[in-house]
Amino acid sequence: MARETVNSPQAPKAVGPYTHAVWAGDLLYLSGQVPIDPATGKLVEGDFADQARQVFDNLEAVLAAAGLTMEHVVKCNVFLTTMANFPALNAVYQTRFQAPYPARAAVAVAGLPLNALIEIEMIAHR
Repeated sequence: MARETVNSPQAPKAVGPYTHAVWAGDLLYLSGQVPIDPATGKLVEGDFADQARQVFDNLEAVLAAAGLTMEHVVKCNVFLTTMANFPALNAVYQTRFQAPYPARAAVAVAGLPLNALIEIEMIAHR
């Protein structure tokens, strides 16, 4: 089976051997994004909220390249380097989604690429 992939020039280039997203029928599986500024290729500076906003910007660029919006997202998996950032995650999350919210998991991990504070992957349905 050939993979139908999506890549966005408005999202950061992949930092490994993966694509921005892959279609499986009507489901789009978006690879995890960290807060890389696509213009510079570097991690954004600032606090956790700044990093979270950049991650969502990157994911929205991939969704747009697939002809979708945040309204199509059905699941988010969020990776945090500390659960102390959970309240800040919720604050940013509520600016990107409206009720009824997508399903979500948020877990703390030992580390993320480039020492990012957050990474998010999504599943969207067309």
